[in-house]
Amino acid sequence: MLKFSGSSVVAALLIAVVFGAFFFCEYLIYFPTILKCAWPKLSRARGGEGTDGRPADAAVRAMVLSDTHLLGAVGGHWFDKLRREWQMERAFQTALWLLKPEIVFILGDIFDEGKWSSQKHWEDDVRRFHRMFRHSSDTELVVLVGNHDIGFHYEMDWFKLQRFEKVFNASSTRIVTKRGVNFLLVNSVALHGDGCPICQSVEKDLIKLSRDLNCSLQKSQSDGEETENCEGSQSYPPTAPIMLQHYPLYRVSDASCTGQDAAPPEERHLLFREKYDVLSKDASQRLLQWFKPRLILSGHTHSGCEVLHDNKYPEISVPSFSWRNRNNPSFILASVSPGGHSLSKCFLPEESTVIGVYCSAGAGLLLLLLAQCLWMKGLLQLSLCLLGKHKSL
Repeated sequence: MLKFSGSSVVAALLIAVVFGAFFFCEYLIYFPTILKCAWPKLSRARGGEGTDGRPADAAVRAMVLSDTHLLGAVGGHWFDKLRREWQMERAFQTALWLLKPEIVFILGDIFDEGKWSSQKHWEDDVRRFHRMFRHSSDTELVVLVGNHDIGFHYEMDWFKLQRFEKVFNASSTRIVTKRGVNFLLVNSVALHGDGCPICQSVEKDLIKLSRDLNCSLQKSQSDGEETENCEGSQSYPPTAPIMLQHYPLYRVSDASCTGQDAAPPEERHLLFREKYDVLSKDASQRLLQWFKPRLILSGHTHSGCEVLHDNKYPEISVPSFSWRNRNNPSFILASVSPGGHSLSKCFLPEESTVIGVYCSAGAGLLLLLLAQCLWMKGLLQLSLCLLGKHKSL
């Protein structure tokens, strides 16, 4: 029969506590948290059955996240980089495995230092991104451009923009169509309206896309007949688009934003700067007039918010996906059909919870070590006492 000494039992307990805390905080914690999330259902009242007659369960399942901010070579401490990237990788891979989205959108600021990184550092950042956000062929990954990827308006140039577009094999302004749903991707960094070459190119693309979408709607309403002004236009499904971009549309502040992922109370009343924190009033109105989107999804502020523009255009600001930017990152789950959409929010484990578990494990280790010391001390005293009695005999 095996016999275990007190010291071996304590050692086993120490190993169990250390391994258990590490395994839970670095692997298991993502599963129960993300298992609470579910794809929202489309009701007929909200357009669950689209213009093509598909039922609600045929909706496109889209996962939307933002502002991953992969740290670069200049400002990223090696441990901070290792920690944040591991957290995002585990959260993303767990979400893919449990939720199985058809398409994933990342709303810009993929990298933290894309605006100034050298080619060597850029290639390293891209390699790490593809490792972290790897996915099967069943899931399509669509990435939008943000100010940290190519620089603010005064920093961006053709080299940075084309470098970004080459990596993700797509134009930064385009329409992605999925089963009758139009997702409009906007390069919002180039919407300053000052006539810069990139700005002119992006606005030209947007005007063309607006014409194509409007012509597709007109054609569907006129029994397939092409109107005079629509000759040569590209056809899209005749539904209002869901507009995705990095910068939010113009709003004064986050004062009206509520919820556990909203900006801290002391920051909500800070006024936003046009063309820096949000798009300008003019650019925002032009986008709304050109596309009349049924939903706008944006990032950039790192906090959640819901806004209704002109009393008919809802916008959702998606919080940052990185624990470096907030204690409770989250992402959006969207069920979308040609005739409707429904959203839900999925929160990731709070970093304070992880720290709490490690602190509790540390306290447990100290108690076990203290118990071991007291046990060894008692054993030593008992041995000395027995030795003294033996000498007296």
